[in-house]
Amino acid sequence: MVTLQLVPYAEIEPLTSVGRIRKLLNIAKEDKIVLLQGRLKKEEEAELIQATMEEIDGAFKGIELAVINPGSESSDMNPFQKIRTNVVNTLLGDRQGLTVIGPATVVRKIKKDPNKIELFTEEAKKKSKKKRR
Repeated sequence: MVTLQLVPYAEIEPLTSVGRIRKLLNIAKEDKIVLLQGRLKKEEEAELIQATMEEIDGAFKGIELAVINPGSESSDMNPFQKIRTNVVNTLLGDRQGLTVIGPATVVRKIKKDPNKIELFTEEAKKKSKKKRR
């Protein structure tokens, strides 16, 4: 079974960068796919990847990460829409878009284009307890 956990941006906004990264990484380590409203800063994304690399072991194989930001394709917008989008981005910060973070044991592949994400998953393999005789 695949479990999705929606994390509103307001839930991580008051946290420090390290706090945000820890929260999201801990959810992913529970074999849950995180759907984060908004996006992390570029530096936070890099720190998340670095923290993930440091924690890879036999049980945790890493994460898959994708960000979709439909408002970033501004070439099709008229001048009023561009101004409105810039004002919204200034006021709301990183709340636009969607970030998907999933454990590599569950998320096999993420395909994305500017307006959609295709997430290919597979059932997480549970560790079986071997009986001693």
